[in-house]
Amino acid sequence: MVVEVTSHDRDTDRRDRVDKVRGNAEAGIPVYLLIDRDSDTLTVYSIPKNGVYQQNPSYPYGASVQLPAPVNVTLDTEKLKDYAD
Repeated sequence: MVVEVTSHDRDTDRRDRVDKVRGNAEAGIPVYLLIDRDSDTLTVYSIPKNGVYQQNPSYPYGASVQLPAPVNVTLDTEKLKDYAD
């Protein structure tokens, strides 16, 4: 599993939301959690196949987020609201 928090750089959109997602899928990382500070959401990418994640549901800060196998953990993200802009 990889966990990433978006940066505030000028190329964040391409790098954090496109390039890294594709790279992790191509590497076969089973679960990639992206914490997006611009939209106050978490996106759970899973089931990499042919370099593309098959699932990518997003959740708002404060949601209870179930990370799929092989992680199988439920995250309580309520505390992330304290860090929202």
